[in-house]
This record gives sequence, C-alpha cells and structure tokens, in this order.
Amino acid sequence: MNRTLIRRFACALALLAALGGPGLFAQLETQAAHDARMQWWREARFGLFIHWGIYAVPAGEWNGKTGYGEWIRNNAHIPLPVYDKFVSQFNPVKFSADDWVRMAKAAGMKYIVITSKHHDGFALFDSQVSDFDVMATPFKRDILKELAEACRKAGGIRLCFYHSIMDWHHPDYLPRRDWETDRPAAGADFDRYIRYMKAQLKELITNYGPIGVLWFDGEWESTWTEAYGRDLYRYVRSLQPDIIVNNRVGASRSGMEGFSQDKESAGDFGTPEQTIPATGLPGLDWETCMTMNDNWGYNSRDKNFKSTRTILRMLADIASKGGNYLLNIGPTAEGVFPPESVERLKDIGAWMSVNGESIYGTKASPFKKLDWGRSTQKAIDGGARLFLHVFDWPADGKLAVPGIFNAPQKAFLLSDSKKTALSVVRKEDSLVISLPAALPDTNDSVVVLDVAGKIDVSDPPDIKAGFDIFTEALDVTVASAREGVEVRYTLDGSAPSPSSKLVQGPVRLTATSLVSARTFRAGKPVSGVAQAKFTKVRPRPGDVVSAPKPGLAYAYFQGDWNALPDFTKLQPLKTGTLPNFDIGLKQRKEHYGFEFKGYVRILKDGVYSFFTASDDGSALDIGGERVVDNDGPHGMTEKKGSIALSAGWHAIRVAYFNATGSEGLKVSWEGADLAKQPIPDAVLAR
Repeated sequence: MNRTLIRRFACALALLAALGGPGLFAQLETQAAHDARMQWWREARFGLFIHWGIYAVPAGEWNGKTGYGEWIRNNAHIPLPVYDKFVSQFNPVKFSADDWVRMAKAAGMKYIVITSKHHDGFALFDSQVSDFDVMATPFKRDILKELAEACRKAGGIRLCFYHSIMDWHHPDYLPRRDWETDRPAAGADFDRYIRYMKAQLKELITNYGPIGVLWFDGEWESTWTEAYGRDLYRYVRSLQPDIIVNNRVGASRSGMEGFSQDKESAGDFGTPEQTIPATGLPGLDWETCMTMNDNWGYNSRDKNFKSTRTILRMLADIASKGGNYLLNIGPTAEGVFPPESVERLKDIGAWMSVNGESIYGTKASPFKKLDWGRSTQKAIDGGARLFLHVFDWPADGKLAVPGIFNAPQKAFLLSDSKKTALSVVRKEDSLVISLPAALPDTNDSVVVLDVAGKIDVSDPPDIKAGFDIFTEALDVTVASAREGVEVRYTLDGSAPSPSSKLVQGPVRLTATSLVSARTFRAGKPVSGVAQAKFTKVRPRPGDVVSAPKPGLAYAYFQGDWNALPDFTKLQPLKTGTLPNFDIGLKQRKEHYGFEFKGYVRILKDGVYSFFTASDDGSALDIGGERVVDNDGPHGMTEKKGSIALSAGWHAIRVAYFNATGSEGLKVSWEGADLAKQPIPDAVLAR
C-alpha cells in the first residue's frame, strides 16, 4: 500500500471515529493493528511522570500546614481569587527542557508524561481557548513546546500528556465542591465544558507533533460517564489515530487497580496507582504510576524518597508481571527537579546502562513465585532467554530456578561483558546455577539463563478453599494446570514424596492442617511445594438481644481526616436510625464520616465473609473484632474478611469517612449457602 493510500485510509478511519457510535474504533481496529499501535509502549517498560503547575509555588504549605501537594487548592479550601495569585508568582527561570529530557533518557526512561493541565485547570501550554495558562505568568514560554522540541532532538524518548477531565477553575465544570462560595454552579453548562476540553485537547494533539500517550485523570465524579469517555476516546484518536489512551478516559474503572474488561469500555491500558498488582493484570496492558516520595506535586518538606534499591526492585517486579513503571517527579517552582530525584535518576541510569536489556521489550515471568527475586523473559533463536533478577544472593552460591524443564544452553551475569559461562546442573525440578561469591549489584543482580525450546515451567499446584478457617469440615481443592502429572499432598507440612497421598478430588479437612502439595511425573517431582494453612475454629456465640427493632443506629460527623478517626471521641452532628448502611444523609460531599451500629442476624452456623467497598476508608467489626480493614484515602476499593459465627444476633459496626473527591460505601456478605450479596435490611436490627 503506497503512502497516499495509507494517508487516505487513516483519514477515513479518523472521520468514521468522529462520527461513529460506541466501540467503533474497537470494531475497526484488528488485533494486529492494536498490537502494532501498542508495540513501542510495551517495549518501553519505563517512563517518567511529571506533575508540575502553579501548585509548585506554595510548595505544599498553606496556613501552617505542610502536607499538601497538587491538590492544595481543594484540600486547603483556597478561594479562586487567592489561588489565581500563584499565576503571577510562577516564573521557573531555571527550567531547561533539554536538561529534563537528558536526565530522563540517561535514567533509561523511554517516555515522559507531563501534566498539560491538572485538576486546578492551569495549562502548561499556550492555549488559545483559555487565559489560565503559562502565557499569563511572568515566564510566558510554552513549556510543552520546548519539551516537544527537546524530545525530538534527543531521540529515543516520546512525549506524552496527562490531561485532567476534572477542572476546579472552569465556570462550566460540574460538580462544585461544597466549600466553594466564589464559583456558583448556577448557569454552568457541562456540555459546554466538554467542548472547551476538546478544544484544548485538539491544541495538544495538533500543535506538538506525534504524541505517545494521552493520560487522562479526574474521571471519577458523577458528571462523567462511560459514554462521555467513549466519545472522548474516539475524538482524540480521530486527530492522531496512533495515539495511546489510558483507561481513565472512561468511567468504568473500579478503584486504583481496577480496569474494566468490558470491550465497550474506553481506554488501551490500566493504571494501578501507588500499587503493584500482586499477579499483574493478566491479559491486559497496564502501567503502575508511583511517586518517588509521598507527593505527586512539589512539597518542599517531603523528604521521604524511595531508595534507588526500592525503585529498581519495583521496576523489576512490575516488568516481571508484564507492566510498565511510570515514576513521578514534582519539579520546584523554579523549574528544577529536587536534588534527591536527580540523584536517584543518575543511580537508576547507571543500573539501566548495564541491565536495561532485562527490562526493555521483555515479557512477564513464567514463574508464579521466586523466593530470591523476579524474572523477565524474551524469545531468542531456538529457545528463550530468562533474565533472573536476584534480590537475595544465595549464601552458598547456588541459585535454584524451580519447576523448569527446558535444557539449559548457557548462563552468565548480564554485567559480565565477557559473558563468562556459569555452571548449570539439574536437581529434581530445578536448574541450579553456580554463582560467583562476589555480588555484582546490591540492588538487583541479573543472571541470564538461555534455554532450548519453548518455555516449559511447572508451577506448584494451586491450593484453594472458600475460606482459610472452618468450624466442622472443609473441602480443599488441590490441582495443577500442567498435563501428564500427578499431584500428591500431605497435611502435616512435610514435603510430599512419591509415596504421599494422591489427590483424587477435594481434600476434606476435619482438623487444623498445613496442606502441602507437589506435582510428580514418573515418580519424580516436577514442581516446587505449595503450602496453605487452614484453621479449625469455634464459631463466635451470638449476643443476647431483647426486642430487636429493625434498622441501624447511625451517627454523622464532619472533619478533615486521612484515616478513620476514633468516633467515640467526637461529637456527632446528627444521629438517628436507618434501615441499612446508607451515607445518603450526608450534609456535604467531602470531609465527613458515618458510624453505623446494630446487630446482624445469622441464620446458620458457619464461616462468613464480609466486604466493604468504599471511597475513601471504611472498617467493619463483629462483636468488637475487626473483620474488614479498608482504611485510608483511596478510590472505590473493596476489602474482605472472614469470621466464624453461630446462629443468632451479632453486634456489627461499620465506620466510614470521605476525604475529598468521589464517595461511596457498600457492605456485603457471603457464606453458609449465601452467595455474595448486599446485607439485606431484614437481618439488621438495633
């Protein structure tokens, strides 16, 4: 296909995307085309996040408090006329786009994502549709234009933009904060705001050359919908069809780790924030974004920087699970990176210059668990190359790689330019590599293991049950996905042998047991040992409740908290009764809390799981015992806990607080013949 035809086809795609219905791009884009669009991003693995704006001027401090960052206007309740004064104080005369790009590239980062506009509405670029931008400052230079030029000059690093859907400055954005008095909602038109946002996005996409990623945020408020997200996704890709868009363009994300697998949901990759998913997000593209210290935006008092070792091990951990790492820096109001960040970028770069091959273009580890570290892999001619990230150097010099049945071809240290061969021998299910006594790198030493053929790894069996506690008996499932093996187990914690009991169905437990399981083939072990403990417990006896009345007692509080307070020491603003756990009677949208107390009726002895899904923190107690701990500021996140209960009434307490942003509380249960469901009104009393 010649260039003219390619250009015409791209234009046709863009026009169809602008006019079509939900999911149109997904219907037009083949899997091969999608993979080609995502290829550079999947290979990059490591990027730099930059949160920068006029919030750098107060540097995290307001009215004697020093814990603020980029949310300072919202969290400190700064009126717009006061906040807008930061515009005239923003003059980053020490800013050098070339220096920023040089440091990111030297650190081994392959892309930069910078805040074109954060939630405060201030734009770091020359916007023709807003005066609330960098051209209104004494600096009067288009920061994004300079970064785009610096990236093009440097080569090998892509510029990407973070753009907030939420906007605390624009007169048409809704909803308002309940503390705002200087920006009335009367006359606001949300659709008019969307037209404004699209106009700014068009400027970003058409004025700064090819953009790698549009990284949206602030989508969680009630005004934004998945339909808006699909429309916005289509719009930006109509302007640059090859652009990659994160999942926060839509409204289907659940919590900080959540990423809807609904094919109609907008977005190309998931965005777990400040966390690394325990098993990654199999089958999905994802990227962990994380601060280098405790704040995204610059805070002069925040010196709690992660060590180089922590950052490098996080990078290896994320790559081993098939994800990307987007590491954040908050520059100062003068336009420089904090010295602690500069130091870490330099140290990271030194490691990446030697070991980058073990990160770039790699795929997730074939191993479920490695006690000594992590692994990434690449295909090579005739086999596979495993990069073994050794965090804990074996004292005896013997590195056991478990459950692998490929024939070894060669092993060597990645830091060894001569690639001196290391001895590799087989021991049962493992390949054992003899390592030198000297530790190459105290942060993460990478051992290369080349093997023949397609990766053939046998993980330990899975040991599963509905609960890890039980009252009478419990059926435990022990199974392996590997074909042609038998699974044997013990109940006393000892390693299974070829003569141990054979798994031939669910394993029934009637006493506390440490279940150990291992797979065998032809009488020889072909996996490591899996273990799980299951404890027999006495169910909690019910409480004596005379003349219970339907519903729960509640108390409503207001306050500025970052964790659940001790409500017993606070004076409630309102008390009463409700039929269930309901926060609808709140008197404002932020900075409030509820405490619910009463009893829940258990119809049958057994083990029950309770769940709280909340934004922000929540906790659930039964009989004074903490069963669910879901505390802290976060997006909608669900946690669970289990407890054995006798039939009868049991005291239940649920505490909840909302700091800022979106809100929500859901309380559910399951167990003893009950499928997971919200706790019904009928079993609650006071």
